[in-house]
Amino acid sequence: MEDKPNISVLIPVLNEEESLPELQERLHRVMEGIKEPYEIIYINDGSTDRTPVLLEDYHKKFPCVKVIEFNRNYGQHMALFAGFEHAKGEIIITIDADLQNPPEEIPKLVAKAEEGYEVVGTYRKARKDSIFRKIPSFIVNKITAKLVGVKLRDYGCMLRAYRRNIIDYMNMCPESSSFIPALAATFAKRIVEIEVKHEERSKGTSKYSIFKLLRLNFDLMTNFSLLPIQFIGVIGVVVALLGLAFAILLFVRRLIVGPEVEGTFTLFAILFFFIGAQIFSLGIIGEYIGRIYQEVRRRPRFIIKKELF
Repeated sequence: MEDKPNISVLIPVLNEEESLPELQERLHRVMEGIKEPYEIIYINDGSTDRTPVLLEDYHKKFPCVKVIEFNRNYGQHMALFAGFEHAKGEIIITIDADLQNPPEEIPKLVAKAEEGYEVVGTYRKARKDSIFRKIPSFIVNKITAKLVGVKLRDYGCMLRAYRRNIIDYMNMCPESSSFIPALAATFAKRIVEIEVKHEERSKGTSKYSIFKLLRLNFDLMTNFSLLPIQFIGVIGVVVALLGLAFAILLFVRRLIVGPEVEGTFTLFAILFFFIGAQIFSLGIIGEYIGRIYQEVRRRPRFIIKKELF
């Protein structure tokens, strides 16, 4: 291996002891077949199983394997940012450790990146996920395409390739939370999306709960657009106008018909609607304020406990 790798493969890992042996074997075979200098960087995102032991063993056996270990779990995107800071390749590949994206697809991404594309996105062919994963993913893809202005079919597939300049640009962004595919799309001029295979998860369990998917949506909306808070402003104006119109209607009716006893529950329903709209608005505003608070504290995005290079 040369000192300067041309390809860096970044793999965030969280409790994947069942998948790691097969992943390392297949990945090593694929990268050796490309016949270019490479490095494989595992980022241990606070695993509590035998993952750290396995990664240290791979580091001893394979000179190209490097390991970054966090002191606790910080999330997949923070793990990738740590990998970006350490990667030396001109082409950087990101891939999950669960084997749902086959490592055998990596040469296709490398070939596209070598054609001059700055970002090589992928979309999953015949995606092998449940409907409860597909629907939120579909929503995220639509929102991301709208906010970023780059129409891609699948922003959620982690198997992606980036050129060195895009990685350097992303390393200049110090925010405490971000959505990497969208961030890369804002910097890239030449973007392409290719089809890749997708397999069912046969080992381990998914680390993305519904709560984490919701947090990902908030990261996306609040980090790349003011649309939610602008939408609240519009809704506030509409609700105020509706309230004014209703007040005028009641005043005119009182002059013509006189005071009414009925309609109490209708008024309660309208009141609850206004209160719900206000609480929702406060929640969105609070989300922005909370993220501002996170940024001004200037705490480190992650803490690296150990490095094996």
